[in-house]
Amino acid sequence: MYIKKTKGPRSVRLPDGTLMSLADLPPVDTRRWVASRKAAVVRAVAHGLIDTQEALKAYHLSEEEFLSWVRAIADHGEDALKTTSTQKYRQP
Repeated sequence: MYIKKTKGPRSVRLPDGTLMSLADLPPVDTRRWVASRKAAVVRAVAHGLIDTQEALKAYHLSEEEFLSWVRAIADHGEDALKTTSTQKYRQP
């Protein structure tokens, strides 16, 4: 068995005590972004598993889109990432 060398940590411990590894991230060819996948990418960046530029490049995200996910989680929690809840959490 071979372990692929990566820069940075292979896993990080989250504040709730769970471990998050690179295997917990969504596939790089993800087309359907559900709230849990968005939250996983934001968590990985926030806790240093991957850096922002790596995430933007790997998932073909714009900086504006990623920052909107971060802002939604910071302001209203992970439920704000759900497409059906977008209007509920919009600023007037």
